[in-house]
Formats: sequence, C-alpha cells, structure tokens
Amino acid sequence: MMCPMLYITDAIILQDWELTESFMRASGPGGQNVNKVSSAVELRFEAATSPSLPLPVKNRLRRLAGRRWTTEGALVLQCDETRSQARNRDLVRERLKALIEQALTPPKRRIATRPTLGSKKRRLKEKKVRGEVKAMRGKVDPE
Repeated sequence: MMCPMLYITDAIILQDWELTESFMRASGPGGQNVNKVSSAVELRFEAATSPSLPLPVKNRLRRLAGRRWTTEGALVLQCDETRSQARNRDLVRERLKALIEQALTPPKRRIATRPTLGSKKRRLKEKKVRGEVKAMRGKVDPE
C-alpha cells in the first residue's frame, strides 16, 4: 500500500512511490484482538533509488540501518508496539524520519592529540608497580 509523502526537512521530502506500507497481525498480548486485526506495520523505503537523498546521506543511512537494509537497497522498519494500526503507522514513520535526520549530520572528524606528560608518567608508574607485583610471585628461597 502506498502512503502519502513524508516531510523530513525543507530540502528532503520523500515521495509516495518511495514508501510502501504493509500490515500484518502483531505478536504478543492483545487477547482475541491480536488474532483478528492487522495492527503491525512494515514500512519499506526505497533508499538506494531515492532521488531525495544525496549519496553521502544514503551511505550514512546504510551504516545506521544495519540489518534493516536489504540487498536491493531498501530500508525496512517494523512496528507492533501498540494495538492501534494508526498509532503504529505514525511511530514507524517517526522512526524513519529520525533515522534520516541522524544520517543528515556528518560525523565529526577526530582530532589526533598527544598524550600528556602526566598521563605518560602515570602509565609508566603503573607498569612499574605491576611489574614489581609479578616479580614477587617468583619461587621462595628456603633460607
């Protein structure tokens, strides 16, 4: 089932053809309701073919998605938290939006720093103490 457009930012709006929703029966508690109503939602976002996302964002999204990224390049999210299909639908769309927003911010580059003189001295002192402890473990002289 196609779903309406999803607004992420001013520059990124996911079109309805990129998103596919399917509904299935949820597992877990819910009494007879769980056997009758298809309240669980599976949202499929065709991320690899999406013209809305730039390539670096797609790559970061793939890394963030992990096992939820399929071999065809789609991102599959599921939600069966609530007994309401509409609420599950909203939750899964919020998750997708949060994931894409997280992928939008590029990771900060690590600035290499040198260890301080104090940290070097502490490390060497600890090594010396540890070495002395181990040296005391040797064989005991009978004298």
